[in-house]
Parts: sequence; structure tokens; C-alpha cells
Amino acid sequence: MLEKIQYLSILIEVIVAALGIMIFFDKKKKYGIGIFTTFAIYVFYDLVNMVGSEINRDVLYLLFFIATASILCSVWMIYRQSSKK
Repeated sequence: MLEKIQYLSILIEVIVAALGIMIFFDKKKKYGIGIFTTFAIYVFYDLVNMVGSEINRDVLYLLFFIATASILCSVWMIYRQSSKK
């Protein structure tokens, strides 16, 4: 049962990444690329952990840091944009 939840979570991450790309290209919002980057890395990270791949843990930690920094920048851009209105 819980394994199915993990697959569902990954599917949701893929959808969020796709929405990030749509925000970037369709709405011309720079923060969309940050949302895409974050969730694309999350999908990769989760799949690597599920499969048990032999990817260096330091690489995974670096990718996770990039994802965290990416979403921080995106949220900051959204905050700044909303405060200008």
C-alpha cells in the first residue's frame, strides 16, 4: 500500500514539474523554471532511491541542495511579484 503512495507522489512531482515548464513558457514567469528544476530533481532523486542505483550520495546531496535553492529563489520571486501589486 505505501509503495503505491510513493508512486503517486512521484506522479504528482512530474505534474508539478510540467506545470513549472508551462508557467515559464506560457505565462513568461521566470519562477516557473525554478519550480520545474526543483521537481525534476525530486523525481530523479526519488527514482534513484527507489531503484537503489549506485549514484554517489554526494551527488544526490548536491542535487537536493540545488532543488532547495531553486524553490527558494522561485518563492522569493513570487513573493516579490505579489508585493508589487
